[in-house]
Amino acid sequence: MIFHTLARALLLELLLFQHVFTAGIRSIFLFKDVMKSNTTALKTSGFNSLIIFGVGILDNGDIMYYSNTPGSKDVLVASNGAYVGGDALAAKVRSFKADPNTTGVQRVEISMNAQHVRALMTSPGSGSDTPLYRNFAALKAAWDLDAVNNDDESLYDVASTVAFAKMLGKIGYKYTIAPYTNIRFWAAVKQQLNSGLAEPDLLLDRVYLQCYDGGASNDPGSWQSSLGMKVVPLLWVVNDSKPSYGTTAAQARSKFSAWYQRYALAGGGYWNDYDIEKMGLSYREYGDVLSTVFP
Repeated sequence: MIFHTLARALLLELLLFQHVFTAGIRSIFLFKDVMKSNTTALKTSGFNSLIIFGVGILDNGDIMYYSNTPGSKDVLVASNGAYVGGDALAAKVRSFKADPNTTGVQRVEISMNAQHVRALMTSPGSGSDTPLYRNFAALKAAWDLDAVNNDDESLYDVASTVAFAKMLGKIGYKYTIAPYTNIRFWAAVKQQLNSGLAEPDLLLDRVYLQCYDGGASNDPGSWQSSLGMKVVPLLWVVNDSKPSYGTTAAQARSKFSAWYQRYALAGGGYWNDYDIEKMGLSYREYGDVLSTVFP
């Protein structure tokens, strides 16, 4: 009886440890031009994962960074297997993780849609000698990137998505997704990419689930069950684009806490930094929510 009680206590302790260990992702998508965003606030407000939105592939395999910010210009960042985005931009992106004494950021990703992926995977393919492979390798080295995030919201082609993700894996990237619908597609991609793999070697290792706008009715628990892995629900901060989907820091705390009590989530996050700065909001307040709920 004593042995049974002790074993049960140890099991509960192990489960609690695993729950806490998997609940530490504190993310924010960077919609604003990183050259103009508040880098210090992003590095010191509790976020440990930054996802740079607006990186796209051109039809020839070149990679473009779209600024999404008034007064900024789109920048070609990789072409012909070389980084061409300029030293200042590379230094800014690399600075997010630089100096552990002044930043909490441990991971930097780029987010893109699936434009031109299917065509490029068909021809010339995903080999190490292709422009696309070489360009992503050059960008990873220049920006010290950890992962590529797939924000496909229209094309949903499993075969090319899997081929592209496996190519990125060979370069050294992790692959993440940001779904809001079409769970069957994402489940098929996840199954093919992670088949036979286990932590920490999963290729598709994070799911940033949109729980706003078109994904406002998404339940993280349902997605976790369908995908067979933990998710990171995303909320939209207060904004003037679609204010009905805006969430104050207090409202975010309530939602994240409720989800966390019901499911063992991988963490939480926000869309996006542009609105935080435009609306005069506090990075610290939003970041503290994540640090408290997902320590």
